[in-house]
Amino acid sequence: MITKSIPNMFTLGNLFLGMVAIMLAFNGKYSLAAIMIIVAMLLDGLDGRVARALNCQSEFGKELDSLSDVISFGIAPALLMYTISFQSMPDALAWIVTAIFPMCGALRLARFNVKPGIPGYFIGLPIPAAGSVLATLSLFHKEITAPYFIIAMLLLSYLMVSSVRYPNFKKIGLPRKALWFAPWVVVVAVVVAVRFPDQLTKLIFVPLVIYALYGIKQNVERLFGRRGRNSHTHSSEEPYRSKH
Repeated sequence: MITKSIPNMFTLGNLFLGMVAIMLAFNGKYSLAAIMIIVAMLLDGLDGRVARALNCQSEFGKELDSLSDVISFGIAPALLMYTISFQSMPDALAWIVTAIFPMCGALRLARFNVKPGIPGYFIGLPIPAAGSVLATLSLFHKEITAPYFIIAMLLLSYLMVSSVRYPNFKKIGLPRKALWFAPWVVVVAVVVAVRFPDQLTKLIFVPLVIYALYGIKQNVERLFGRRGRNSHTHSSEEPYRSKH
């Protein structure tokens, strides 16, 4: 019974850090708030691996994970962006853009839970990646103005509900012997993150953005590939049509 609860403890830790991130954001501690979201992403990556290693996957754990993700990677980064950059904007615009992000995240999670996926891929940008990109992006508020943040936020929202395939690294297994090191990995990550918040978050920003941009690249290639096939089809049909 205790073994079955271990993955859920990681999931609840994810949810706890998401709530902490929200409170830190409202207290003006933006770097620490972003760090909490990043560490929550680490916990989110561990809970499924721990469940598979212990052979205790369940529907309860799956639903709990989705509910936690909405808080930690939907609401928390959206509110962080709102408090750090959007409060100087017209209220209606700021509220709508802030609300769209977690709404698209919830749609993404609901689709993931009920629709069969493609082995080795996610359909749409996973909400932990989208939320972490948004959280780390917010730390560049001195270099980037609010309109660009709005564009980035809406783009991430679209990528979450899109049909773009993203590589799924969650299936990479965790050896059973390594399970007891997982909590220590989290502790070390928190200590390093708190010690070097700005440097670490901006360093993590780079691979996260590359992963998110992968979807845009796939969309562009698919669009031009479809146009190329359509033009080829039309050109090949012309001689046939001219004979009749």
